[in-house]
Amino acid sequence: MPVVVTNPPRADRETVDALAAYGVATVHEAQNRIGLLGSHLTPIQHGVRIAGNAVTVTVAPGDNTTIGVAVEQCAEGDVLVVAPTAPCDMGYFGDLLATSLKARGVRGLVIEAGVRDVADLNEMDFPVWSKAVSAEGTGKGTVGDVNVPISIAGRIVNPGDVIVADDDGVVAVPRLRAAAVLAASSAREEKESKARARYQAGEIALDVNNMRPMVEKAGTRYVDYEDWVKEQQA
Repeated sequence: MPVVVTNPPRADRETVDALAAYGVATVHEAQNRIGLLGSHLTPIQHGVRIAGNAVTVTVAPGDNTTIGVAVEQCAEGDVLVVAPTAPCDMGYFGDLLATSLKARGVRGLVIEAGVRDVADLNEMDFPVWSKAVSAEGTGKGTVGDVNVPISIAGRIVNPGDVIVADDDGVVAVPRLRAAAVLAASSAREEKESKARARYQAGEIALDVNNMRPMVEKAGTRYVDYEDWVKEQQA
């Protein structure tokens, strides 16, 4: 029997907004390289970075009924996260659903299926990360679940988790770890800023990242080109 869970806990909005500023790559590294959704989820737009609390949805193959159900459970600052119960690339989502979500302050959609009306979605500035783009529409009649843990793109996402998405992909941050991941992201950004200054000064990764001992330990041998050619001909 389908279930719709209402009013799930959400991560603090200040924390969510701050995580958006760091972006997917930094957040992923900051939480020990976990939480990254599969690379087959790609943005239909460019240069957009968002973060929001997940409203999770399961949909039947070829049926988008539950997305309509989920709209009612969305609040300002949320991101709708949708996974079909079996693989399907049909166009579950278009400009009309986007209009409804945008009116409620929803920040974007992550869906392991297809979307359509891409030009309209971009024109209305509604960000989407999807598995496919397909003009083939879905039917209605089968209801799935809303705001329960879902499996999407190789990860488990719980309602209220923080979703960060940009040109690099999508990463999920567990709600209860959001503050800790934010602190780790800030520390990583500070470290990278110092490294960037060294690169700008002309240093290279071998020294900035202290890689020379690793190269030496691997037994790497530096050989002049002419000597190398002679060795190959011997």
